[in-house]
Amino acid sequence: MYLCQKTELTCEGALVVLNGAIAKAKAMGVPQCIAVVDPAGNLLAYARMDGAKVLSQLSSTQKAVTAASSRGATGLVPADLELKLGLVTGGQLTNLKGGLPIVVQGQVIGAVGVGSGTGDQDVEVGQAGIDALMQALKHQEN
Repeated sequence: MYLCQKTELTCEGALVVLNGAIAKAKAMGVPQCIAVVDPAGNLLAYARMDGAKVLSQLSSTQKAVTAASSRGATGLVPADLELKLGLVTGGQLTNLKGGLPIVVQGQVIGAVGVGSGTGDQDVEVGQAGIDALMQALKHQEN
């Protein structure tokens, strides 16, 4: 089961997101760090693909936490506020592209954060992970 009865992302569902993102990163030839969190920003699944940048371990997790807490994609805060965002949160939140909320039935059930490629590559890989979960949910309903 990918969701608990209260429409919460389970560990199994987080692994579907993680594996979908890994498959996309492999297809693109861009090794990535990928983090999947619950709505409170607690880590559910994580992978650092061979060859991914070491510092992206931290940024991918921060991207996921930021997307979960803001209930929106990262990278959309105006440039004049992004430094303030980082400072006021003690570096816990980021405006780097690559964090995406996972929304099911209009509810944010978690988020995925990806780092080690360009911002656009990170978003593409994260979206592939979310798409994999949506496909799995469709199959679960049938």
